[in-house]
Amino acid sequence: MSAIDTAHLAEPRPADIRVEAVLAALSDPVRLSIVRTLAADEVGSRPCGSFGLTVGKSTASHHFRVLREAGVIRQRDEGRRRMTELRREDVDARFPGLLDSVIAAV
Repeated sequence: MSAIDTAHLAEPRPADIRVEAVLAALSDPVRLSIVRTLAADEVGSRPCGSFGLTVGKSTASHHFRVLREAGVIRQRDEGRRRMTELRREDVDARFPGLLDSVIAAV
């Protein structure tokens, strides 16, 4: 067992990611902000509390869950932190260019 236990939260398999779910998840400004932050972040993953969201903790948890269940992000617990990363490769494999288009839209 490693010094830091990691556990992935439930997420759809790449083949099960649906365009309707991705677009619905990205239609909310808070969720779009999360995805844009992850896309711009070169580290790859970051703790949930580091996004500077203007919503409460339970509302933020809801937004992360919607993104995770749509297949847009992956989350894993590392000790007491929940790390979040963009599933760019999985989404791009199913829908090439979709994330880039949505992220770049003003």
